[in-house]
Amino acid sequence: MITLLSHLLSVIFVQQKIIVYLIGLFLGKSLTRHVYDEPVNKPYRPLQVNALPVIKIPEKLDYKTLLLAYEAKHEKPLKLVKRHQDSKVKVPNTLTCPRCQAPHEYLYDNTGGRGQFWCKVCDCRFNFRNYYSKAAILKCPHCLKTLEKIKERKDFWIFKCKHDDCPFYLRNLQAMNAAQKRRFQEVPHEFKVHYLYRQFQFNYKPLDNSSPVLPKVDLSRIHVSAHTLGLIMTYHVNYGMSARKTAALMKNVHGLSISHQTVINYSNAVALILKPFVDRYPYELSGSFCGDETYIRVEGQWHYLFFFFDTVKKVILSYPVSPKRDTLAAIKALDQVLQKFNEIPQDLTFVVDGNPIYILAQHYFAQHGIHFDIHKVIGLTNEDPVSTEYRPLKQIIERLNRTFKGDYRQTYGFGSQEGSVTFVTLFVTYFNFLRPHAALEGKVPVTIPELAALPHMPARWCKLIDMAQGLIIQEQSA
Repeated sequence: MITLLSHLLSVIFVQQKIIVYLIGLFLGKSLTRHVYDEPVNKPYRPLQVNALPVIKIPEKLDYKTLLLAYEAKHEKPLKLVKRHQDSKVKVPNTLTCPRCQAPHEYLYDNTGGRGQFWCKVCDCRFNFRNYYSKAAILKCPHCLKTLEKIKERKDFWIFKCKHDDCPFYLRNLQAMNAAQKRRFQEVPHEFKVHYLYRQFQFNYKPLDNSSPVLPKVDLSRIHVSAHTLGLIMTYHVNYGMSARKTAALMKNVHGLSISHQTVINYSNAVALILKPFVDRYPYELSGSFCGDETYIRVEGQWHYLFFFFDTVKKVILSYPVSPKRDTLAAIKALDQVLQKFNEIPQDLTFVVDGNPIYILAQHYFAQHGIHFDIHKVIGLTNEDPVSTEYRPLKQIIERLNRTFKGDYRQTYGFGSQEGSVTFVTLFVTYFNFLRPHAALEGKVPVTIPELAALPHMPARWCKLIDMAQGLIIQEQSA
């Protein structure tokens, strides 16, 4: 009987969703975003991330210099390659050694027409896909042998160490139990036993100061005073009121009749001005950084907001919104933190959860000569020394997520990507510059004397907007 009731309830629930969806199609609206507004638990895909490879820069040589050195040492010039007239093996006349640029007269066909050549001048063996033409050679960190590219994905290439005598491969085989070894013999592709490395091909420049585009609204042409604008921002941002409640409060308390769309337009304009100021402010950083992601809804779909936070100064340093929880999103989040440094410290460390995208992002930055450490706090219990040591930092950013959710909940999501950026920008501005923090004895995380001297919050919003406008004018004149 209980099983039957459970089945009937599940059928009713599915039918309810279908009815809501059909009504939404009929009315031209998405009704499900309000009815089913709880995020689905989407665990990240398990992924083993290995250590960085050894990167070797190939040495370029000059064959003319090598020929002179050979003649000086042996007191005779190096002879050209003598080929048999009836030989079917041909070395193309246009082929040169990729290492020393020796012409084809010094090149042997080393494998009888199977594609490998040997340079008589510099003793280099190569083929048409020769690695000397690349900027660097990738070597396995365990056996120091060259990695082979095995796959090309959309955003990265996969390199693999195929050597059976690699210590990494041998350790993984020894760690298998009897059942796993039998399974490995049957379906070896299910096991990741060889060293793998992912080289990302993102068209993205680290430490790029470009910011997301926000809606352009001319703040100088609004029809209210600066104090009224400060009041609207105080109610809408500081106290987390929706645009409709803010408009109602302005009318019922202050006698000013404005629409909720006007509140949204003002917020867009203020966020557009404040974002460069928030992103480029010279923060005094502690060196204790933690990152995490949370859910927000944009255009009826779940997106991800990445926060990186100075756990001592209580300053939000990074806050990108992404439709995907992938490596590129983690790269952009970390990059916003790195932009805050005039010089990246050698002991820079970030504390994150077990999501492998942060380790992959660390590898991406290492490709560009930017190095830092990642400490992972995994699970809810301290099952390893790293989680035990750094869990308090992870709990701090979890509290930040709860604070954000308290303000976000009244929005019911955003109708556009620009709207989400506007909301998050204003939240970060308030959190960093205007919100007193209990852990800082009631002080704001970033103390600006010009703001602290003002008597109330609307005046501080106006002063902050004025300072941000000054920064924009200064950058445009420069």
